Amino acid sequence: MRFLSSADFLDLWERGFRLHPLDQALLILGMGLPEVSYDGLADWPLGRRNAALIELRCACFGPHLRSWVTCPSCGEKLECDLDGRAFTTVTAGSRKTIDPIVVNGCSYRLPTSRDLAQVAHERSPFEAAVRLVESCCMKDGEPPDLNEKELEEVGERLASADPLAEILVGLRCPMCGNESSEILDIGSFFWTEIEARAKQLLFAVHRLAERYGWTEQEVLSLSEHRRAFYLEMVHG
Repeated sequence: MRFLSSADFLDLWERGFRLHPLDQALLILGMGLPEVSYDGLADWPLGRRNAALIELRCACFGPHLRSWVTCPSCGEKLECDLDGRAFTTVTAGSRKTIDPIVVNGCSYRLPTSRDLAQVAHERSPFEAAVRLVESCCMKDGEPPDLNEKELEEVGERLASADPLAEILVGLRCPMCGNESSEILDIGSFFWTEIEARAKQLLFAVHRLAERYGWTEQEVLSLSEHRRAFYLEMVHG
């Protein structure tokens, strides 16, 4: 996996700011893993994709993932501070090959980004879950018609086989004591940081080009510390 440069952040933001979050996540991975095709990344199990995104994100911005969420009970603003290195211990979802799960004689593979894209238009969470399970069914012809209990069993078995496919963060509000959980969408989280970094870089290019007449390439070729020092002198 290759480290992303300042020029990479700008390139990612320019190419991906209009894309769907699923495509943005794959675009990021493609920049970090240029040897893997876009179609290949789209077929990775979600846990493997998320593990790679976390690894790349920690390499670019450090191990701490910090965000804010609102308590669903009292509305208090809660800080969520995670250590990305903790996720590296969850290896099952990031393995290259995992045996399909079998429920009532039917085999199901792990869901991928391509599968999520096929159900992204569904407005009902239940219908989305049904379509997702059907997409993962490895049976030839029509997928089996699952009842609610069987659907729940397939979902639980898939989640157990691929624990990083959906990352749930447990929260406890210090004000009201309410306990809840939030989904960490690492692709969207990472993209928000990339967008913020790209805009910071564009601002730096503007100020330093205005002051010193440097080109964008010359500004981006500076190290972060040197660029920050020049900006400090400009602002001072």
